[in-house]
Amino acid sequence: MSSFTRKQAIASIAAQSIDKPSSISEDNIPEMYGDDVLSLKAIRKYLPGDVFLKLEQTVKEGSNLDPLIANDIAQAMKEWALSKGASHYTHWFQPLTGSTAEKHDSFIEVDSNDGVILKFSGKNLIVGEPDASSFPSGGLRSTFEARGYTAWDPTSPAFIKRAKNGTTLCIPTAFCSYTGEALDKKTPLLRSIQAINIEISRLLKCFGEKDAGYPEATLGAEQEYFLIDKRLFMCRPDLIQTGRTLFGAEPPKHQQLNDHYFGAIKPRIIAFMAEVDQELWKLGIPAKTRHNEVAPAQFELAAMFEKLNLAVDHNMMIMEVLEQIADRNGLVCLMHEKPFAGINGSGKHNNWSIGTDKMNLLKPGKDPHQNAIFLTTLCATIQAVDKYGDLLRVSTASAGNDCRLGGHEAPPAIISIYLGEQLTDVIEQIEKGGAKSSKKGGELRIGVDALPSLPRDTTDRNRTSPFAFTGNKFEFRAPGSNQSCAGCNVIINTIVAEALDNISTELEKCSKADFNDTLQKILQKIIKNHKRIIFNGDNYSKEWVKEAKKRGLPNAPETPQALKALIAEKNIKVLEKYNVLSSTEIHSRYEVFMEEYNTKVQIEGELALNMARTMIIPVAIRQQSEIVANLEKLFKIEMENGLDAQVQNAQWIGNLIASLTLYCNDLENAVKSANPKKILSSMAKLRSSADELEELVNDEYWPLPKYGEMLFVY
Repeated sequence: MSSFTRKQAIASIAAQSIDKPSSISEDNIPEMYGDDVLSLKAIRKYLPGDVFLKLEQTVKEGSNLDPLIANDIAQAMKEWALSKGASHYTHWFQPLTGSTAEKHDSFIEVDSNDGVILKFSGKNLIVGEPDASSFPSGGLRSTFEARGYTAWDPTSPAFIKRAKNGTTLCIPTAFCSYTGEALDKKTPLLRSIQAINIEISRLLKCFGEKDAGYPEATLGAEQEYFLIDKRLFMCRPDLIQTGRTLFGAEPPKHQQLNDHYFGAIKPRIIAFMAEVDQELWKLGIPAKTRHNEVAPAQFELAAMFEKLNLAVDHNMMIMEVLEQIADRNGLVCLMHEKPFAGINGSGKHNNWSIGTDKMNLLKPGKDPHQNAIFLTTLCATIQAVDKYGDLLRVSTASAGNDCRLGGHEAPPAIISIYLGEQLTDVIEQIEKGGAKSSKKGGELRIGVDALPSLPRDTTDRNRTSPFAFTGNKFEFRAPGSNQSCAGCNVIINTIVAEALDNISTELEKCSKADFNDTLQKILQKIIKNHKRIIFNGDNYSKEWVKEAKKRGLPNAPETPQALKALIAEKNIKVLEKYNVLSSTEIHSRYEVFMEEYNTKVQIEGELALNMARTMIIPVAIRQQSEIVANLEKLFKIEMENGLDAQVQNAQWIGNLIASLTLYCNDLENAVKSANPKKILSSMAKLRSSADELEELVNDEYWPLPKYGEMLFVY
């Protein structure tokens, strides 16, 4: 797999020197920020005033784009892209593969004099037609029906992607089939944003808010990842092909001391991070936080809150930039949810909130009116998560995330909400009705005129909770690091939209005089019916598993089981009701996700089998043969010291080789039967024996870089 052996790779890393000073200064950060993004500010100087105002209205308010201005915008995009050195453009989209896709077209067109002109029309901008035959569709279309369409998303700005020998204008787009079904992750996201925006406006109207601003959902995503040296990576076929280690014994030291967490960042890594920040800032991505995570070689990058659609696009760009910059620095960025067994996996903490450009509905206010809006939104979210917890679990389901959920700072597959002590106290008193003092004092009636201010920081942190309220947002910690933020936010938007819809429908029926009493009864009913979802304790504990079952909360630890909820009647109904996904689109996604899961498990099984037979068993046999040869020499010269120990080692290794051979045969049969459960079970047995051998075989012979090397040598 590599020109390096394991030992050569380690020696090469040890000999390297790190001397890569950052080129960033305080003065040039504002100048570079957004330089490669066609923002409204950037495009304004290329457009006539009336055209710009129409585009601005589309971007800020989400109104339909006037097709008559498309040519002007296309011309402006082309001129700006050419000024940045771009020779090509692409419709950048997010198919159901989970990554991004692009087909590049140059700006050139042949003229009548056999020369070329640079041209980009409104038609080129608004609609593209990539060959879509090989993208997953879940039966929506046959392979021979290759036509698919990309449609420009004006709410996410075009940007420049730079490579060593080329620059490309990237235009964010949606992707749909010839018959109009969504084949991507962006289309349902935009639909769900529209649904939640409508319900935000309705709720605020019920509360008499006449100038609340434009409704919006926002997202701040935290991206966890691992970095290992590329030379070690190239010695690991499992990392190359699956993104995770299929074999590897835990080293004596990994994360037990928690000394990596928030520790001083090594020079090579800080050089990488500085370069990442520069690239992200040029792309207008507000990268804010960087630090060492709990596991050795694990890190985190967090961006500031943005409008949801833009934040999702930005997170996809962040993952690509992390991988590209890692490669430039001789590193590999691993975003599999569990690259290394036995230590922390990597998540993507999805910090979601709703409100307007003037107010956050999930932020406790300074007056009773604002607090009433806050508690209404809070209760709507409680209802949504309880009613559709199984659908939220679907949004986190993948082969990789199954390895992570339920341990080492990853929440379990049981969906619950953490509110903290004080908010739980408030909720309990709302359920009881009437005015009662809280643990912090003050009356807590829901009447708009009676509710006092709540403290800004109403909760502590609960790192075991999958859906935790953290002051002015909900942090959904269950998504995996490799997953698109689109999936979970489509679900959160839709189910909360339904809950707000239900509340607004009731409030719209009542008179102004009855508003406070009606609101209190609505919230009281929601809490009474859905309080089972609230849990403030340790989500890792066995007691919680039992308690959750007693409460009737679903628990689907494996993806095939979890995905069944996607096609449950109640879940199809809510997604269809708000025009987020049709029944046909939902069933197609079920097929796509199941096929993806089965294929990934199949690949892992075949690779584990190959590695065991061609890399691990041969070195074990070599080790056993050497021990046997040594025994023969000792017998000849009649030496007894150490004989028993060597005989035992030979027998031990022989037994492990026999078990490996047996498990290889079991795994081969499981792979042939294409049974994911059997494949995973056989892989676990095979790994157990192989990892035991790693600690017995001569270190000089072992072909695979070990955990202690990959996690600490970089």
